[in-house]
Amino acid sequence: MRNFSTKTEVLRDRRKPRPARVAVAGIGARTWAIAEGYIPSASTGEGPALESHEAACMLNPGAEPAAVEVTIYFADRDPSGPYRLTVPARRTLHMRFNDLEDPEPVPCDTPYAAVIDADQPIVVQHTRLDSRQPALALLSTVAHPA
Repeated sequence: MRNFSTKTEVLRDRRKPRPARVAVAGIGARTWAIAEGYIPSASTGEGPALESHEAACMLNPGAEPAAVEVTIYFADRDPSGPYRLTVPARRTLHMRFNDLEDPEPVPCDTPYAAVIDADQPIVVQHTRLDSRQPALALLSTVAHPA
């Protein structure tokens, strides 16, 4: 541990660039579940930033790109998917369920669940912005690893 004589020295030391970790081993899973999904069709905000949406925020801490498949499940019909995407190595990807189109758009105002499968360990966080009312609601939770 370094000994610092002044608070200014401590602050200067904190500003020094630290070596980046190439990859983080041992975190993540290959299969994740989000049991509760719902995209409101209404929004009070203007533009994409304030549009009601659901997102899966994915972290790939590994040294290889992660090929990801998302399957959407419904209460009253067969699943939809897979929706395919790639999370680059040592990067994040914020995928809005609203933006999924192939093989079909995820319907608004319809409860759904999602299973996310990857060929590399990733971490998934689920987020919803509900802007149907002027007082916005934001929900965020870590998905369930299988």
